[in-house]
Amino acid sequence: MNEKLLKPYNPKETETRIYKLWEESGYFNPDNLPERNGQTFTVVLPPPNVTGTLHMGHALNATIQDILIRQKRMQGYKTLWIPGTDHAGIATQNVVEKDLKKQGISRHDLGKEKFIEKVWEWKEKYGNIILDQLKKIGSSCDWSRTRFTMDEKYSEAVKVAFFHYHKKGWIYQGERVINWCPRCQTSLSDLEIEYLEQQSKLYFIKYPLKNGNGYITVATTRPETMLGDTAVAVNPNDERYQNIIGQTLILPIQNGEIPIIADDSVDKEFGTGAVKVTPAHSLADAETGQRHKLPSVVIINQYGKMTAEAGKDFEGLSTKDAREKVVEKLQQINLIEKTEDYLNRISICYRCNTAIEPRPSIQWFLKMDELALKALSTVQKGEIKFNDKKWEKIYTDWLSNIKDWCISRQIWWGHKIPLDGVDDVLDTWFSSALWPFATLGWPDKNSKDLKEFYPTQVLSTARDIINIWVARMIFSGVELMSEKPFSNIIIHPTILAKDGRRMSKSLGTGIDPLVLIEKYGADATRFGLIYQMMGGQDIKFDESHLLAGKKFANKLWNIARFVFSKNEGVDFYSNVDIKKVLAEIEPSEKESRGLLERLSEIINRTNGNIESFDFGQSLHEIYDFVWHEYADKYIEYAKEEDSDSVKKTLSAALSNIIKLLHPFMPFITEEIWSMMAGKNNLLIIEEWSQA
Repeated sequence: MNEKLLKPYNPKETETRIYKLWEESGYFNPDNLPERNGQTFTVVLPPPNVTGTLHMGHALNATIQDILIRQKRMQGYKTLWIPGTDHAGIATQNVVEKDLKKQGISRHDLGKEKFIEKVWEWKEKYGNIILDQLKKIGSSCDWSRTRFTMDEKYSEAVKVAFFHYHKKGWIYQGERVINWCPRCQTSLSDLEIEYLEQQSKLYFIKYPLKNGNGYITVATTRPETMLGDTAVAVNPNDERYQNIIGQTLILPIQNGEIPIIADDSVDKEFGTGAVKVTPAHSLADAETGQRHKLPSVVIINQYGKMTAEAGKDFEGLSTKDAREKVVEKLQQINLIEKTEDYLNRISICYRCNTAIEPRPSIQWFLKMDELALKALSTVQKGEIKFNDKKWEKIYTDWLSNIKDWCISRQIWWGHKIPLDGVDDVLDTWFSSALWPFATLGWPDKNSKDLKEFYPTQVLSTARDIINIWVARMIFSGVELMSEKPFSNIIIHPTILAKDGRRMSKSLGTGIDPLVLIEKYGADATRFGLIYQMMGGQDIKFDESHLLAGKKFANKLWNIARFVFSKNEGVDFYSNVDIKKVLAEIEPSEKESRGLLERLSEIINRTNGNIESFDFGQSLHEIYDFVWHEYADKYIEYAKEEDSDSVKKTLSAALSNIIKLLHPFMPFITEEIWSMMAGKNNLLIIEEWSQA
């Protein structure tokens, strides 16, 4: 017996050594794999930000992708899992700016060119940390093909895509109310903002009718923006206001005249059913303003300060100070009817958490009409399938109501818009949308990788980027490659804290997967994550399942020790074929035949479960079989039997169990396989189990 088995299983020592063995073998690279079935299977890693470090969502998603890659590799596919990182424009710029701030300087002190040099220095030093961390979880990516969204070839792809759209007349410059971050000094898309709930006040403000016959009361959380109001809107079906639609109001403080308009967008149930319309400082109000040809008065500048248009009493104030002053003035003239406590949902920058200020801005846009139709059609025809129909609905709803995409950003780090005289950079997601084919060599259509590995087969990602990234990859692939970028989309569960709250460092609910790997081992961590992945529900993370994974690894180790001691000199490899072994066992040997027949069922069920992306179900079934049927029953039976059929059954069962578990727990299975007499190859390229 191998001396390793006489000692307790040590994941720390084993996992580091085994991963090095895999890397040295070259089998992560599809070009080095043995030729078997002539088919390819490709997955692209959703590129994490260069600023990122491994979190629980990354660990789960990496495990899911690795399960698929490892199984397909063993099934004889030429497998390619492409890793890489995203330049993450705003996020990376903010990180480097913070570093500079510690030194007492800003990016403006350096100037654009020197600042960009600093960002590249930072990227070279820290930008691959998360990729190195992904190796700890066992990710079998082809690291020789690692890409970065700003490497030379990828940057060329971005330019080609831009000019493709530009030549078709789909890229244009225009002024529109957009989401603006006063801290980052850039535009943001609707998908790049986050929402923060906070207690605030709902102010009920009286707008006097010009004819002196009373007033209309409007409810708002932002009284300071009333300085730029150009109308008050009511629902045309609201009986309360039928008689005053079309009349004129006096705008308080400003003393200007504004109309009462009817618009179907007004929610009769919110506040008083009457809403102020500030076209320059609300995306919804901007649309209302366009429908009714209302003027647009800019009262908040790009720095979040009040402009001269707000009035001399307010010019230069922050929006917070202006709010206080507006409320004070309204109280003085008795135009605040009441105030209520209100749980407000404010929009904030997804990178610096600064409150967003919608404002008019000249930006570059990509027309979405035709692209949206192509993306919708591809999914509606079933050419691309989501693992759950509910995600398809989110995708479809967004594309069905899509607006032109604001693709320009006013930052320094990123792909510069390739037009003379334009200093803006492209939205990070413009380049990320090209990921499935730009990583394979596009725009070089003669690229060997592009011809061989595109389209990819499966994308696994999180729900929050279905629209921001998934939809954009689909229409980019269909438009630029004339072919879908992938066939299946897995939207993996969100991992929550045990109490159901979101995982967050600031809330104290975040968990570092590297700490868990250090404590339990990578196999146990993978086991714990996948074991909790059942029924499409979000995971309320319970660390006890990782402990169960560690105990299961120890169980496998002890099983192997027993089987090896029982089968000294037995050629394990010759006993892999279950059908062959069954043919050699007499019908009277019911225990042995029964176990192998059940194992055949488990193999078939595992194939079906993985094919349908029911990874948790698959692991549950393998676990139950190994622990309860193989270990608790058959091994106990085998302790009292010494026949050849028992030895063959033990050998056949262990060999196939190790194969079935390899995608889920790759390290310990590779280690046990390496000790089996008669083995031919590393387990990573062994043939998958056959029922």
